[in-house]
Amino acid sequence: MSQDGLSSTTDKKGKGNDESFSRLLKVVGDRVKAARARKKISRRILSEKSKVSQRYLAQLESGAGNISIGLLLRIAHALDTKMELLVAEQDPWNTDLAKARSLLNSASAEQRERVIAMLESAMLNVTKAKRVALLGLRGAGKSTLGNLASDKLQVPFVELNDEIEKVGGMPVREVFAMYGDEGYRQLERQALEQTVSSNDTMVLAVAGGIVSDRDTYEYLLSHFHTIWLKADPQEHMSRVIGQGDERPMAGNPDAMKDLQEILRSRERLYDRADVVVNTTKTTVDESLKQVVDAIKANGFLEGDK
Repeated sequence: MSQDGLSSTTDKKGKGNDESFSRLLKVVGDRVKAARARKKISRRILSEKSKVSQRYLAQLESGAGNISIGLLLRIAHALDTKMELLVAEQDPWNTDLAKARSLLNSASAEQRERVIAMLESAMLNVTKAKRVALLGLRGAGKSTLGNLASDKLQVPFVELNDEIEKVGGMPVREVFAMYGDEGYRQLERQALEQTVSSNDTMVLAVAGGIVSDRDTYEYLLSHFHTIWLKADPQEHMSRVIGQGDERPMAGNPDAMKDLQEILRSRERLYDRADVVVNTTKTTVDESLKQVVDAIKANGFLEGDK
């Protein structure tokens, strides 16, 4: 042991034989030496400021010092730098990151906000890949238009409820009957994550209530380019009944009022979609053209724009 309480050489039977650990020691040594040069101080001065012996500092800078976290922190403080910069994978003083850090430090708060917003937008384009999700109330036309748009654009179409049934091993109606809304939402999130992990290009139709789960909706917005298929409540209702589903009206004289309230409560959430396509009083062909045009105009299937 040295006077610093550390072995002066690496343990040949332990970490010293690990190539990655040896590389780390070399990186730390080089960073400390570079930081000392930038500060224009001698090893003796650094020793006095950090309370670490000159002999150990020499070993450290040569890549042979088996440094402890505590001592490295003391050395970093003495060099007026952050400890993480001494162990970072990239050279913090000789990279684009260093230049960017310097420019950001000298920029105004408004300039930094603009740069961060631009970078966040660029990263979202990467995360969203070539995925498009159609949102909206029941009867909005998500399944019909999603299927037709995927054929026209020659990309896969996925119905999230189908994926939920695969994950749950039972039809959606049985999921609700057995586990309730909470169980369905858990399976919905799991199915959505699996869909993202296995598809970079797709058109996805999701259930209208996905927006009611904040975390799942945030995940959807960050991994898909989203289109809200908007329509008047009367049109939603007529489409559902036109499909032969009279459940909304069965035994419920206030069905329309309930639907209007649901739309009102979700409208602000749906409006967070990247694009809104109003399908009220339009034919399927007209609505399809709007959806396809929106996808093309916004480059949703072009990946990182």
